[in-house]
Amino acid sequence: MIVYVNGEQENWESALTVAQWLETKQMLGKRIAVEINGSIVPKSRFEEYEIKENDVLEVIAAVGGG
Repeated sequence: MIVYVNGEQENWESALTVAQWLETKQMLGKRIAVEINGSIVPKSRFEEYEIKENDVLEVIAAVGGG
């Protein structure tokens, strides 16, 4: 299945939840925001929200500094 992440096309073997995908990228538990098809996915829904064919994801990691 094809999914677009931060403007790049990715080919996945099967659907994943947001949490499963973040775990594959070693990003689960980090300060990030996930938007799918223009809508922010609340962190409380990461475990249940399934990413589907042709979804467009934008993932933004928070970086501290001063």
